[in-house]
Amino acid sequence: MESSYDCIIIGAGPAGLTAGIYTARARLKVLLLEKFAPGGQIQVSDLVENYPGFPEGISGAELMERMAEQAKRFELPIESSEVVSVDFSGPLKKIVLPDRQLTARTIIVATGAQPRQLGVPGENVFTGKGVSFCATCDGPFYRGKSVAAVGGGDSAVQESIFLTRFVDRVYVIHRRNELRAARILQERALANPKITFVWDSVVTEIKGDNDVNAVTVKNVKTGEVSDLAVSGCFIWVGTVPNTGFLGDSLAKNKAGFLITDQRMQTSVPGVFAAGDVRETVLRQVSTAVGDGAIAAFCAEQYVEAGK
Repeated sequence: MESSYDCIIIGAGPAGLTAGIYTARARLKVLLLEKFAPGGQIQVSDLVENYPGFPEGISGAELMERMAEQAKRFELPIESSEVVSVDFSGPLKKIVLPDRQLTARTIIVATGAQPRQLGVPGENVFTGKGVSFCATCDGPFYRGKSVAAVGGGDSAVQESIFLTRFVDRVYVIHRRNELRAARILQERALANPKITFVWDSVVTEIKGDNDVNAVTVKNVKTGEVSDLAVSGCFIWVGTVPNTGFLGDSLAKNKAGFLITDQRMQTSVPGVFAAGDVRETVLRQVSTAVGDGAIAAFCAEQYVEAGK
């Protein structure tokens, strides 16, 4: 059985929930689809301290819980279902779910991104057995131990600082000789006695028996290779957009992120994208919220214009 909507939003992170709040408040017939639970990647963040309105900071989980509650206030329908494929070729956009097909006049893609892997031996073998992409989830397991943290951006540095609550030593391994993170995070990390930086280096292998016990590190300048004894390896080297279900239906950049204009419209009229899934210079909660609001407003205009 086919159901039709004014707007279908795919993804319930900050961008998707914001778009849902705006479209539901505008009294559009809208449905938000989320494969897992509402919240997105930010749910696992221990502290969000740069989102306006929370001077003391707020956990990612609590922030997303508040957004979800606000969406419920406007009676936004949220369904737990995975989009298998899409067809954006006609005036009515088609969404294929495992059990049925939906159509909508407009679509907002807000599926976010997931952590990028290193692609080195041992990474997949030890995922969940010492390899992790979430300090909040797994940090307490390494109380009193030494761990490696790979990356030099905001996430890598902030999560490494969080790890020092539990571990004795965090080895931050970065391929350059300076961090890319915000200056305030750099200052905190450099002043933290539990953090040791391994500059100009990359991880080439993750080793262990049943669990991780070492990472092989190569200095990119000298070529020197050595093993670093650690009980865990946390990886923060960027993100990969969740766009596989879209096939070739929308234009993407070389990294796979969706290309949009300033109205958040993709290469297909009536299909918008918001948040981490789109090509943008900054991926933060605040920018995702802004994207979601713009996408919803423009989707509403598109529906009202009767295109």
